[in-house]
Amino acid sequence: MDLLSDVIAVTRTGEPRSAKITWTTPWSHWFGPVPAAAGFQVILHGRCWLLRPGHAPLELREGDILFLAHGQGHTLADSPPGAEPRATATRTVTLCGAYELDPARAHPLLRTLPETIHLPARLGVDLRLAVDLLSAELTEPRLGTDALVPALLESLLVYILRTWFESPDEPATGWALALRDPVIAAALRAMHENPAEPWTVATLASSAGLSRAPFARRFAEKVGQPPLTYLTWWRMTIAAQLLRDTTAPLTVIAGKVGYGSEFAFSAAFKRQFGVSPGRYRRARDLQS
Repeated sequence: MDLLSDVIAVTRTGEPRSAKITWTTPWSHWFGPVPAAAGFQVILHGRCWLLRPGHAPLELREGDILFLAHGQGHTLADSPPGAEPRATATRTVTLCGAYELDPARAHPLLRTLPETIHLPARLGVDLRLAVDLLSAELTEPRLGTDALVPALLESLLVYILRTWFESPDEPATGWALALRDPVIAAALRAMHENPAEPWTVATLASSAGLSRAPFARRFAEKVGQPPLTYLTWWRMTIAAQLLRDTTAPLTVIAGKVGYGSEFAFSAAFKRQFGVSPGRYRRARDLQS
């Protein structure tokens, strides 16, 4: 089980988008908010400033990456407000992009990310490599570029999130704290590897090597909800994906997510999504 891969697989939708832009001083550009999306900015050459209402200007240098987890609007500019104009023209090259997310299936790991994640250039050799490959394909398209760019964008998203979660410079809060806790990580791994298992708080605690009550408290504190609440949410999220992407019968889907009958599964699904599995599937078919 790789929880981060699972999270991206169930949340991502549509095709990611990107563009490479060259700016020459003086310049300033407002990037409007993009609902149900996560965006990024990579400084390929030069430097610029991130400007946001209510926040101090943030200088971004060559190689820095900015990840906007909730698609909020922002401004990039060649200098902060009030700065003296530069005597000579300078050039800045940025790589921007966005990932479309399904708000109905947004994993709490993504929902609880900070609005803005700043990754300095010194972090992540693999992250830098992904940026370089993507930049090269956008600069000089060649045979296979149309296939490579979406794959490289998907890789970049994984590297950005992995680098942030593993960075020793970032405070361990929210899901970063949960994933760094071996007990909680073991329980999450068990749920993600075997969602159809008839898990109880006791069996999850045992798989994580802790007694029931301390485990339940620790899980709720780190994850933000009780173990079985998260398990039900994850099962229903998998079920929604199967309903959307496959033609598997409801009885088969029910079994894959731990329900012994179609009736029990349908009732749980309706509690989560407000509609029956059949209506959910039909609605998705009409949208595609």
